[in-house]
Amino acid sequence: MLTGSTIVGLGRYVPAHVLSNAELGERVGTTDEWIQSHTGIRERRIAAPDEASSDLAYGAAREALQAAGVAPGDLDLIVVGTTTPDMVFPNVACLLQYRLGTRTVGCLDVSAACSSFMYGLSVAHGAIVSGQARTVLVVGAETLSRITNWRDRSTCVLFGDSAGAVVLRPARPGSGFLSFSLGGDGGGRHQLYLAAGGSRRPASFETVERQEHYISMVGPEVYKFAVRAIPEAAAAALRNASLTTADIDFVIPHQANIRIIESAARRLGVPIEKFYINVQSYGNTSAASVPVALYEAVKAGRVRDGDLGVMVAFGAGYTWGACAIRWGGAA
Repeated sequence: MLTGSTIVGLGRYVPAHVLSNAELGERVGTTDEWIQSHTGIRERRIAAPDEASSDLAYGAAREALQAAGVAPGDLDLIVVGTTTPDMVFPNVACLLQYRLGTRTVGCLDVSAACSSFMYGLSVAHGAIVSGQARTVLVVGAETLSRITNWRDRSTCVLFGDSAGAVVLRPARPGSGFLSFSLGGDGGGRHQLYLAAGGSRRPASFETVERQEHYISMVGPEVYKFAVRAIPEAAAAALRNASLTTADIDFVIPHQANIRIIESAARRLGVPIEKFYINVQSYGNTSAASVPVALYEAVKAGRVRDGDLGVMVAFGAGYTWGACAIRWGGAA
């Protein structure tokens, strides 16, 4: 009897261009030392002028499908988590479906800011468990460089571009995804947001002049939220699976800021050594953050068959999401 889903293939795509702290510091009047001490970031990747989120998603998806031994025509559903779609519509998933050359399958984007990939995993898992799908592609892809104000020192040092992808298929009982915990609180809507470009403030000369198409963030408030949300969401996912922090072998957190990760580790009561951290190389890549970190953790041998772990993220909205997973166990 099939009771769940698990990850059977991973892929990653990072743009070729590396933007170092030294280069960025010259633009906005800061230093490599300041950026690293406050964020843990050394460099980030920036998409080429002709690269959009669907292009990054395509690179990651192709690798994930190949790793899974799955042909595009085997897919039953495509889910893309993103805050930076190529356009308002059609969605990135449809653009990706066409480029992959799959058959006509369900295609949807999930928009929950940096939590989008976690929400997407939950959607994919539900589709498999309910019998609506057997093979699902889930991608987190972002080109945050397109909505970053590169003259705003408080935000531009944080963000980068990348994509990560996974293929889900049915799992044996007791393996794969064991639980999910998702949440949201619209009370944080004015603390991390992009004001213009939607139906409330359509694009206009005034919105462009006021630079309202860039990320706005109240940093201290976001930090206070994040250091609570990560451990609380992770703990909830563990409770939902009847597990404790003593049971877990690895944690894949959203890579927003090294201080947030370290504080969350202390509050959760899990040694920081169990957290996979790559924020130094990519910065905050929103929905792509968790799948890229997971990809690298597996490649580095930090996640092995049978290991028990947690993936967790928080995002604007506010949103948050976590899951408990026993690695491997494909049916």
